[in-house]
Amino acid sequence: MACTALVCVGFLTIPSAVEAQNYRFNNVAIEGNQRIEAGTILTYAGIGRGETVSAGELNEAYQRILNSGLFEDVSINPRGSTLEIRVIEFPTISKIAFEGNTRIDDDDLFGQIESAPRQVYNPAKAERDVAVIVDAYAQSGRSAARVSPKVIRRSDNRVDLVFEIFEGKKIEVQRLSFVGNRAYSDRRLRRVVDSKQAGLFRALVNRDTFVQDRIEFDKQLLADFYAARGYVDFRVTGTNAELARERDTYFVTFNIEEGQQFSFGRITTVSELPNAEAAEYQDALRIKPGEIYTPTKVENSIARMERLGVRNGVDFLRVEPRITRNDRDLTLDVEFALVRGPRVFVERIDIEGNTTTLDRVIRRQFDTVEGDPFNPREIREAAERIRALDFFETAEVDAREGSTPDQVVVDVDVEEKSTGSLSFGASYSTSSGVGFSIGFTERNFLGRGQRLAAQIAASADQANYNLSFVEPAFLGRDVAFGLDFSLIDTDADFSFYDTTIGAFRPSLTFPVSENGRLSLLYSAAYKDMSNYTGTSGILATEVARGDEWASGLGYEYTYDTRRTGLNPNAGVLLAFGQEFYGLGGDQEYIKTSARAIAQTRVLNEELTLRATLEGGALNFLGSDDSRAVDRYSGQIIRGFEPNGIGPTESLEQLGGNYFAALKFDAEFPLGLPEEYGITGGAFYDIGALWDVDTTGATGPLASTSFNTRQAIGLSVIWQSPFGPLRFNFSHALQKEPGDKTQAFDLSIASTF
Repeated sequence: MACTALVCVGFLTIPSAVEAQNYRFNNVAIEGNQRIEAGTILTYAGIGRGETVSAGELNEAYQRILNSGLFEDVSINPRGSTLEIRVIEFPTISKIAFEGNTRIDDDDLFGQIESAPRQVYNPAKAERDVAVIVDAYAQSGRSAARVSPKVIRRSDNRVDLVFEIFEGKKIEVQRLSFVGNRAYSDRRLRRVVDSKQAGLFRALVNRDTFVQDRIEFDKQLLADFYAARGYVDFRVTGTNAELARERDTYFVTFNIEEGQQFSFGRITTVSELPNAEAAEYQDALRIKPGEIYTPTKVENSIARMERLGVRNGVDFLRVEPRITRNDRDLTLDVEFALVRGPRVFVERIDIEGNTTTLDRVIRRQFDTVEGDPFNPREIREAAERIRALDFFETAEVDAREGSTPDQVVVDVDVEEKSTGSLSFGASYSTSSGVGFSIGFTERNFLGRGQRLAAQIAASADQANYNLSFVEPAFLGRDVAFGLDFSLIDTDADFSFYDTTIGAFRPSLTFPVSENGRLSLLYSAAYKDMSNYTGTSGILATEVARGDEWASGLGYEYTYDTRRTGLNPNAGVLLAFGQEFYGLGGDQEYIKTSARAIAQTRVLNEELTLRATLEGGALNFLGSDDSRAVDRYSGQIIRGFEPNGIGPTESLEQLGGNYFAALKFDAEFPLGLPEEYGITGGAFYDIGALWDVDTTGATGPLASTSFNTRQAIGLSVIWQSPFGPLRFNFSHALQKEPGDKTQAFDLSIASTF
């Protein structure tokens, strides 16, 4: 702020002899102040009546008044025994406006700036607001945004503050490159980082814009990726973000050092506690020498040991991993030491920021409650579980000292985000024509952590209605309570008869082991067949039975190694279940299903191999016979249409009481730019659908026995903005009379 000529001469350029001059004032005259009290200005000046002050002290008084941020200009003039202080106050802000912004709403910008209406206008504060707005645009990928503050003078010393914004275009990441990587290709590492290259659908993809904070996050993702694969010395030595000459794209390069891959060496356990036997805790380990080292296995082992200590009543047990490095054979010896931790207790857990989510939804992510011994590892795990809920933009969990040194307060600070979605879709298939769908999903229903989903899908000859609800912590336990309702209507254009199939299925799912889950369920089903237009005697007999009810109990056990994530490149899923119908209703039968999936990545994770084995059996009891609406149908293996294989009468598909399928898949890059999101696949399927236990056939029967079908094919997998799509080009190697082959189909690409 420019000072008056008098002040400049009096305090900045006076010679040293004058600087030594002292002043003594009996009176102070203050002029120009309208809102600020004279006493307030005197307080800032710090000069009292009758005091002797030097020229330097007058200059300091001037600076204090000016630095208060209340005045646009200040001058101090000694007039004999009177000190004159003249001020020009900063105006007050009448209103604040934003012009030129379309990408960020006014409300969002108001929430970030310091300036506010009815406050004193401060140019320094306005400049800070400019920097905040520019940073907000940079976070959304608009690094070229410019902001200019404009002041419009009004009467009564008021101003309007206007931020003129030029948003500019998003600056995309044209190319992501890596230097120093030997074990993994650029293509593989691009799938690790959160930033993406600009592709064909750049208008729909936000992660291809350049955001500096995202680059920092990518560095951590790379470190975690390599650490999980045994590269303990990995580090990112630097990143280079180069702006293109046209200033519209960035070229981002990560410079990395991979280091060597280490494996586990000797795994031992020692105990420093008299009531903890090392051998017992050693038996709880699942790590084997020779396996690739990963911190996840060490953390899981510590958690398993500490849980064992809780069960054995050993309070404050801590497990310290002591790692010895063997550079000669590239192994890491791990010694798990059982030690006594500090006697610190959890005083309380404070939760802030959850405006929608109930406190109990967050609290149940903690295994620790108030009064329990404090375990830092358990608090870290709880923080990860809170983030995994995906209910919050940010979730910070910290511990601080409580009311006494042996007490700890755990602070949880979260920021809510939207958890609901509304979807619309359209589809086309050769069997059902054009279809439309609408769906609603809420992952945090009423802030209770519950999931609610509803969907309606309809085409010319088929309509599906689904409603599902899941309470993940039924009665406050680690038990998921689910409710599923479904209704399917088809007409004779879809098959040779109309069907109405409704189902109601409540279930309870709970853990039985580290990787195992057990579901107990009740199922009630309504099935109706009508308006038959074909020539099959079997189907005519089944349609004549009209509507039937089935009611029963069931269970399903699943074993999924992906829960612990011990091997980032492989996983196994096993599932087996049975349903026993006859608890009332019109039908009595047992339905058995089984599924096994194994997947691994090879060739530096460029090639994904997957094998799937699945099957099912229907066993009707007594005099009951199955009907087409009960039996297995659909697409059993690729290369054949839905309802395209299995028993037939007069070439009409009947479905089967038994099915089995073995599928082999390989997925691999095609050499196309990664931003296209297109990869390739190959598959080989072999399967069978057989057995019909009903009678009344009037036409020739075929394929009622176990006869396998085989098909091979190639796939194009596209990670489209609308979801992963899979285009299958198939060729049937083995088929039976009456089968309906399918050379091409489009489906949603499922992931394991």
